[in-house]
This record gives sequence, C-alpha cells and structure tokens, in this order.
Amino acid sequence: MKKLLLDENISQKVIAHISLMYSGSAHVKDFGLGQTDDDIIWRFAKKNDYIIVSKDSDFHQKILLWGPPPKLIYLRVGNCSTSYIVQVFLNNYSTIAAFAENEDESILVLI
Repeated sequence: MKKLLLDENISQKVIAHISLMYSGSAHVKDFGLGQTDDDIIWRFAKKNDYIIVSKDSDFHQKILLWGPPPKLIYLRVGNCSTSYIVQVFLNNYSTIAAFAENEDESILVLI
C-alpha cells in the first residue's frame, strides 16, 4: 500500500497509532512542512508517492482541478478527537488499501 501523508489539520499523534498498518506513513511536520502552502505539500506528496490525508477542502478542490497523482483521502469528520481519527483509519483499512491500488479512483471520502 502507498504511504499516507497527514496534513497539519490532523494530529501528528495519529501516526504512532497507525504506523503498523500504514507502514511508511508520516505527518507533514515530520518533513518540516507544517504551516506550508498546500501546493508545496501537493508536489512533495506527488514526488514521494504519498496519498494526502486531509480534513481541508482545499486539497479536494486541487485534485478536482489538477487530477492525481497524488491521491487524496478526504476526512469529513469535523472537529473530533485523535482517537476517533485513529479508529477511522483502523476500521477502514481494507477500503483504503483498495483505494490505494485502484488507478481509476483519486478521492476517497471517509466520515
């Protein structure tokens, strides 16, 4: 499965809880990309073969405009706890894995 790159609007603590299932995944802050322009994050994800994970509609708009890669997992969970987001990743592993492998899909919305 491709690696996930969590946007800054998702807690960096999530990585520690999902790293066994989502090997190689990281947070934008791990690369010094916290508070960075979305275009830079987009190019970084594309160059390094990451799937962007964000709660931000800006990435949703970018993928509709520019197309993949990278792919986007759009979390429509609102304001919620870190543990809830971790559960979303754990409960949707097979869906995320299938999405990562499907070349015809560019956006996965999880709620």
